[in-house]
Amino acid sequence: MKNAYDEMYAADGSVRESYRSYAEWLRGSSDVVIARKREEAEIAFHRVGITFAVYGEDTGQERLIPFDIVPRIIPAHEWKRMADGLRQRVRALNAFLHDIYHDQEILRAGRIPSEQILRNSQFRQEMVGVDVPEQIYAHIAGVDLVRADHGDKCGEYYVLEDNLRTPSGVSYMLEDRKMMMRLFPELFARQAIAPVDHYPDLLLNNLRSVAPAGVNDPNVVLLTPGQFNSAYFEHAFLAQQMGIELVDGNDLFVRNDTVFMRTTQGPRRVDVIYRRIDDDFLDPRAFNKDSMLGVPGLFSAYRAGKVTLANAVGTGIADDKAIYIHVPEMIRFYCGEEPILSNVPTWELSKPADREYVLAHLPELVVKEVHGSGGYGMLVGPTSTAAEISLFRDKILAAPEGYIAQPTLALSTCPTYVESGVAPRHIDFRPYVLSGREITMVPGGLTRVALKDGSLVVNSSQGGGTKDTWVLEN
Repeated sequence: MKNAYDEMYAADGSVRESYRSYAEWLRGSSDVVIARKREEAEIAFHRVGITFAVYGEDTGQERLIPFDIVPRIIPAHEWKRMADGLRQRVRALNAFLHDIYHDQEILRAGRIPSEQILRNSQFRQEMVGVDVPEQIYAHIAGVDLVRADHGDKCGEYYVLEDNLRTPSGVSYMLEDRKMMMRLFPELFARQAIAPVDHYPDLLLNNLRSVAPAGVNDPNVVLLTPGQFNSAYFEHAFLAQQMGIELVDGNDLFVRNDTVFMRTTQGPRRVDVIYRRIDDDFLDPRAFNKDSMLGVPGLFSAYRAGKVTLANAVGTGIADDKAIYIHVPEMIRFYCGEEPILSNVPTWELSKPADREYVLAHLPELVVKEVHGSGGYGMLVGPTSTAAEISLFRDKILAAPEGYIAQPTLALSTCPTYVESGVAPRHIDFRPYVLSGREITMVPGGLTRVALKDGSLVVNSSQGGGTKDTWVLEN
């Protein structure tokens, strides 16, 4: 894509300061050495079992997520501003979640239309009036950022979306770093790269800090829907790294509004559940009665304050794409500050004027389902056929409130090893923000790369891969 910001090279072709050490190393490395390192990485990932499943595929087979050995490098000053913006954003999102399930001040003030919240399928009426420890709802947030040239802003970071339900991908961040340190130890000796391997410790401390009142030594477990889930590798990986039990719904039961885990030594109380199961499947008594994944009575224990769920039930309303539009206003309302990180300009297709504009410019825009994820349910106008655009137009007209639209940003590119050699490919970035008594994060995140030439879709389910992300310490 023309005018895309290149992470490694300036417009005049010179290497950016943050990449100079790496560029020197790259110039001195033969293609044979690089090819061998790529092969080593692929063999190692196969051995470890770092895979993901794609729903809807007839084969039902798991895939190895593609890994690129060219790192994405972020200088210290850029990371500081980004981290400040992420803390501000997540603080406002947690305040918003507490507010809409309690006093609803932002709605009464008219800052967000009430119907967009109260009629949204992600708003959980069952959570109204429920108090949660430290007033934290989104204990783990994955905030997707893109870097783009838009208007007169060159290389600015934009928030593309907020992931507050069960954000995934952090295992790839950790394994990518481990792989790079194994393959290229000399690169880490050349410059000070901030570590990310303490993320599991931060996560466990964060989860323990939001245990129910009066619990001094909380028992934390990770609740998975099971081995057929696309992110099961990550569930098992994180449980092992934190030294906690990986459980499914059959391992837990509720007695007297208290959650217990079945063990060979008898029942053991559970205080904090890091759940990787969607709201609807958590408790068949409270939500989907046909769910075989959850724990009967779990929501009753949660309402009684006997167990903490991370993330909280009802967080989905805050990462709905229709609500994303209002996050800058949340920051102003709850924090009394201007947003540090900007949203991507967005049209609400429920509004007649916005809908009229978008329908007239579909070939130029990106249109997304408000509840969509994983790169599905979206139209990338510039890369779509006339037939695809016509079909999407009909979908919009049938249910305009189910879509938003954004300009097609020239996402930044990073040199990437592909079949033809080193070539620029579009990337995005997902840092992970942990909220407990404090807001913490490791300096880094998951960089996803669109391996197809010209593609803007970075999701692994759509052919994307991952890169290690280096945040420089000075």
